[in-house]
Amino acid sequence: MSEIFDVQHWKPAPFLPEKETRDGALIFVVAVFCFLACLTAMGVLAADRAAAGWTGQLTGEATVIVRPRGGETPDAAAARAAEALSGVTGVTEARALEPAKAYDLIRPWLGDVSDIEDLPVPRLVAVTLDGHHPATAKQLGAALASQNVDATVDDHSIWIKDIRRAGGLVRALGVGVFLLIAAAAGAVIAFATRAGLAARRDVVEVLHLAGAEDGFIARLFQVRFAQTAGYAGLLGAIAAMVVGAALRIAGGGEGLTPALPLAWSDLLAVVPCPLLAALVAAVAAQLTAVGFIRAMP
Repeated sequence: MSEIFDVQHWKPAPFLPEKETRDGALIFVVAVFCFLACLTAMGVLAADRAAAGWTGQLTGEATVIVRPRGGETPDAAAARAAEALSGVTGVTEARALEPAKAYDLIRPWLGDVSDIEDLPVPRLVAVTLDGHHPATAKQLGAALASQNVDATVDDHSIWIKDIRRAGGLVRALGVGVFLLIAAAAGAVIAFATRAGLAARRDVVEVLHLAGAEDGFIARLFQVRFAQTAGYAGLLGAIAAMVVGAALRIAGGGEGLTPALPLAWSDLLAVVPCPLLAALVAAVAAQLTAVGFIRAMP
């Protein structure tokens, strides 16, 4: 008699069981995809920060190569160039580098040369530019020409373009990898959806005969796999956050390496992962289920 008043006894069984043996494998695969996607996002953020830092350093500096004229000594020419550049608007500081600095720059290219001091090595002037209104290479060249200084101004524009191009390439590559991972996760969800529909084909046919619409049946799978993918995305995001935190701690003040400065704020890139995983799974399950059901005779 107690079964008559038992709500669970009379409650209809769900179309999809709460747990299946294949859920563990599906969660593992989607979690791995999410883990890789989160690492990719953190890597892109770190690379973009490194590129921005290098660009900022190069934008704020310029190098002037000075060649002496006539009987003028190289040191005197460098000092005269530094004096001429100090008065230019947009220049914070201009200083002539010691000869040893110039020798250190060219020594890796020439090898171990004992009499390197006897070579006609040009002197260098390091120019620090105003961060808000920096002087242009044209202005620096005009100031040097007005003082009859034979010099070449390197505003690092070529390096800046190369760094920006490399940064753009890294961002594009990261987006491409992210989309590829999302497509692979969607394909896995689509395969699981088709397998679930095929296993319950007779139930789907009964629901059709009872008047259930295609969208209603598809939403059952959509909700189921969205929840599964969201849970897997959460696991993958947590794993990626742990790995990112370990790399940040191991790298000390520089993040991971000077070339890839991972910041604590980059770990927040994993936050949208569960929602995105659920969204991809919902779309993949919906499209696959509707297509499968409509193809049924």
